Amino acid sequence: MQGRQPIYGLDIETDTTIDGLDPAVARVVTVALSTPAGDEVFEGSEADQLTALDERLAQLSPGVVATWNGAAFDLPFLADRAASHGLAVGLRLAFDPAIVCRRPPLRGHLGAYRAGWHGHRHIDAYRLYRSDVGPVMRVSCSLKTIARLVGLTPVEVDREHIHALPGDVLRAYVASDARLARQLAERRWPGAAGFVDATP
Repeated sequence: MQGRQPIYGLDIETDTTIDGLDPAVARVVTVALSTPAGDEVFEGSEADQLTALDERLAQLSPGVVATWNGAAFDLPFLADRAASHGLAVGLRLAFDPAIVCRRPPLRGHLGAYRAGWHGHRHIDAYRLYRSDVGPVMRVSCSLKTIARLVGLTPVEVDREHIHALPGDVLRAYVASDARLARQLAERRWPGAAGFVDATP
């Protein structure tokens, strides 16, 4: 960690009872932030979670927020859900048509974004690994696949039934994904720095 800004892993889980991929109808059910000091899971109402996450990011020393496919999913989803509650959060998005998406964009969006949140810049670790590890190793660039490939042990659940998970399992799952995003970004430093978004 010495000589560079801290990396904070961020992950969300959404309500799968309707359509967990559509921020117009699905809410965020849990959010996790993984810092070098440990993992934090935010609970309560959706508005409370988003407010607590925003406040926590405002408190942390400026660093890099690492997500996995956050440029196309997590961050625009969070922005839409915050807007639905009228919350003014420190998340800034700038649409970038140069970011190639392998899947249809999040409903209501054209594609992926460069981002910043308060004093933090953003890195989408998925794009980092997809740029070289995926093609060279001929593997899926899902978070769990890459984590296992480098010797990390992800928590695994049935993603189609997030809504049915017991609270302790859901907390462990979202914390694991946030932690993996952070660890995978850290493993590629300093080369990963070239994938960090310019502040929008």
